[in-house]
Amino acid sequence: MNNILTIGLNMVKRIIGSRRGILTFIILPSIVLAGVVSVTGSMGENPAIVLYTNMDNGAGGKHLLAELESTGDYKLVQKTDEAVLKESIIGQTGEAGVMIPAGYTSELLAGKQPQISLYELKTTETSIMVKMKTNAIADEMLSTATLIRSADGGSTDPEAQFAAILAKTEQHSVGSIRTDYNLYPREGLGVVVGLTLMFLMGLVTSSVSIIMDDRKGRTMMRMFSAPVRSYEIALGNFLGSFMVGLIQIIVVLVLGRWVLHYDYEIPLYLYFLVLAAFMLVSMGIASTIAGLVRNPNNAGMLNMLILTPTCMLGGCFWPLAIMPDYMQKAANFVPQKWAIQAVDIAATGGGWNELWLPFAILGLMAAVLLAIGSAILRPSEAGISA
Repeated sequence: MNNILTIGLNMVKRIIGSRRGILTFIILPSIVLAGVVSVTGSMGENPAIVLYTNMDNGAGGKHLLAELESTGDYKLVQKTDEAVLKESIIGQTGEAGVMIPAGYTSELLAGKQPQISLYELKTTETSIMVKMKTNAIADEMLSTATLIRSADGGSTDPEAQFAAILAKTEQHSVGSIRTDYNLYPREGLGVVVGLTLMFLMGLVTSSVSIIMDDRKGRTMMRMFSAPVRSYEIALGNFLGSFMVGLIQIIVVLVLGRWVLHYDYEIPLYLYFLVLAAFMLVSMGIASTIAGLVRNPNNAGMLNMLILTPTCMLGGCFWPLAIMPDYMQKAANFVPQKWAIQAVDIAATGGGWNELWLPFAILGLMAAVLLAIGSAILRPSEAGISA
């Protein structure tokens, strides 16, 4: 046990025992993750900017814009004409543009459904929702105009009656209250978790590089010649990397919660346990790869061959739901998927009766990978370039 602790503490000292190590493995990842948190922490809270041009002088165009704004999901910005509206959409000053034609109200009262133009540079959730909401409001106004026309005996002004009904509608005497039942995690939480996992898994490269240097410099051979067993060397390297990972996790969580005031939506201790479990698997991967890679010059390829593909497959950059079925099944074999799933379960109010499965799978992955790494590390051998 003393041998394992000695090797582990020595690795911690070698990784973060210098200013460069602290900057590279503690401060820099924390700053990057702080930037991610600050950007994604407010996702979905600010209303989307929707540009509009209203060429209609009647009540219909005004009512359409008033109803869009009353949802609270959009910030409406007026443009003088259609040409300016198009240029603004191309310049990406708004996510969508609405063009209400001249005579819109008159055509509604005539029983027609005039065409409202929607401009978008690319299809987004905002543009789709604006189109659906606009069509729904337009259909309601057409139904109202149809009733006015059928009931009108010529004694009243249809346009004035139409305007009065729309004004009454805008008062929303019957409304609704939006209640958050915590049925889904907040938008942006998945991005924060995914990028956090990616940076934590970056320790795989640093651990492998140090182990490769030890093999190349015959440090492991000299260590093995002492009364130290092979598994103790593997566990020592594993423990050192794991301790560095725990320090990084603590710094990131403290910075996010108490400096940036970011709400992770789950208890902090539970989030820490998820990241620590993932770090265990990452260290198991490091031990396994260090035993397989004999050439130190190939250690730099680990990012391309392991870190990035597994992060992509595990859902760090996009939701797993948009991936094909066969890729979703393949994601079951990477730890990122189970770490993200654990956070999602906790964020939606799930308890340990649901959380035990991702934690158990992460623990099993760590045990298997560490056992393999301990068996194939072979500290008595040197690197091929030694």
